[in-house]
Amino acid sequence: MDLRGNKDFLAGLVFLAFGVAAMRIADNDYPMGTAMRMGPGNFPLWLGWILAGFGVYLAARGVWQMVRRMPGRKAEALDFVAGGDPARTPAAWNWRDAAWSGRAVACIVASMLVFGFLMPRLGLVPALVAMLFIAAFGGREFRWREASGCNSSANSLAHTRSDRSLRRVRR
Repeated sequence: MDLRGNKDFLAGLVFLAFGVAAMRIADNDYPMGTAMRMGPGNFPLWLGWILAGFGVYLAARGVWQMVRRMPGRKAEALDFVAGGDPARTPAAWNWRDAAWSGRAVACIVASMLVFGFLMPRLGLVPALVAMLFIAAFGGREFRWREASGCNSSANSLAHTRSDRSLRRVRR
């Protein structure tokens, strides 16, 4: 089994290396603090854990793809365990055939720029509303009801979390 040409496996190793490096730097160079008063080392530590988790996932996915391509009973057993048709799994889908929508890319970029512009001027909630509606408009099917539901749930969560955080700081 040759994993040197497997892009998922190699990308997983890169993510894993960056994650471990971030955790090591955070642990050695920054104070962690406590659960109530988190120090500056907490963010890079958790970011490192997330990167390492993505790395493990990608590396495992790369190995999974290599094993599935092997002839013989192993591939049949793995297909049975996966419970699906190999032609319909994401591993069999060719990313080169995917067409990038210029509208989707433009809407995603525009939504981030609008959020960055509106956040200091109008605040979190209006900036988040504008960002989510613009990003949703980039999809193939834009539905007002779905976009509004996503927007209201994201805004209520963001408002609740920021309100609780501000109450702790004021004390």
